[in-house]
Amino acid sequence: MKQPLGVILAGGLATRMGGGDKGKLKLAGKSLLRHVIDRLEPQVAGLALNANGDPTRFSDLNLPVIADSIEGFAGPLAGVLAGLDWAADQGADCIVTAAADTPFFPCDLVPQLLLATEGMEARLALVTTPRSGEELKSGGNKKINRHPTFGIWPVALRDDLRAALHDGLRKVVLWTDKHDGREALFPVGDIDPFFNVNTPADLEYAEALIR
Repeated sequence: MKQPLGVILAGGLATRMGGGDKGKLKLAGKSLLRHVIDRLEPQVAGLALNANGDPTRFSDLNLPVIADSIEGFAGPLAGVLAGLDWAADQGADCIVTAAADTPFFPCDLVPQLLLATEGMEARLALVTTPRSGEELKSGGNKKINRHPTFGIWPVALRDDLRAALHDGLRKVVLWTDKHDGREALFPVGDIDPFFNVNTPADLEYAEALIR
């Protein structure tokens, strides 16, 4: 198969950071987005940024900027759909998505997603990580956390996703489960590689991790 294209999802509202473009926040001297680009770009055949509003504010990144085609804030699935439409124009089979506020995700994200979806006609999988003992005590009996902004998505299902979004679907796992999406389990060491920066305190923590 062709190497997937990559799409960075940056269409969130960043309410816990006071609004604005969270990906432009600085971490160790460069933006969160730049950290994400540096990790994802070597793993994919091409890269685009999903963001809404004036695209020129990202001109320094030298990436295609693709906006949601679904009106209103429809969540990450709208960004996935925008990425799939862009990828279809490039002749790609699938995309891999990453969140714009997650600077430590694995450098083997794409190979592991491809491995998890071997044999699938339409490659569809979400990233998962094991839950900690404390999480299991406080959050029921599910043994994994799913990370719905990190996954591999098939271009072949883009019209199905479009119809689901127009019907009001917003929850990622409802759509992936409907299509028998798989899970790609990643280990958690000293830090969660899918830790994302949601608050000023999270940004301070990320600075400490890098130091």
